[in-house]
Amino acid sequence: MKFSTFTRDGVLPPGDYPLTISELRRSLLVKGPRKEIVSWDREWRLFLVDNLEVLAGHLWSVGITDLYINGSFVENKAHPNDIDGYFICDLLSWRNVQSELLLVDDCWTWDSSLRRPYRGLPKKQLPMWHKYRVELYPHFGQLAGIRDEFGNDQQFPAAFRKTRGAPPIQKGIVKLLKEGGRKR
Repeated sequence: MKFSTFTRDGVLPPGDYPLTISELRRSLLVKGPRKEIVSWDREWRLFLVDNLEVLAGHLWSVGITDLYINGSFVENKAHPNDIDGYFICDLLSWRNVQSELLLVDDCWTWDSSLRRPYRGLPKKQLPMWHKYRVELYPHFGQLAGIRDEFGNDQQFPAAFRKTRGAPPIQKGIVKLLKEGGRKR
């Protein structure tokens, strides 16, 4: 499945788009829409992708394969603040996986007491965000802390495939593939 433009609402058409890091760098999400937006910040978007590559490498090194990215990075926004995403892991092996990740980089924590403010942003950010400007969350079937339009708690897969505005709009999401591990 490919995409070549954003919808009129400024999001990817609904669907999951499998891309490698190389494909992501060459995509609309970094190069920008055909109709040139003067303020489209390719250099910043490349910087974010470089950082995402580091974190994806950590995840792939511990056996995580299903990684999805979303947020304003996959929208028609000239300068997104960051890349958001989630990865699928098994609840029973999660503690071991997190321990292995922490050996690679101490940013792999979701301890809210470690969140720190960043200038101009109302939300305190995780250490991962401060170091990489990327926030990736584990998903093992738990609720994401994001409510739908009816007030119901959602899991990451549902919450990340629609906008948070009213009314919410279904949107596309990128599934990040390991180089050489092309599409299933």
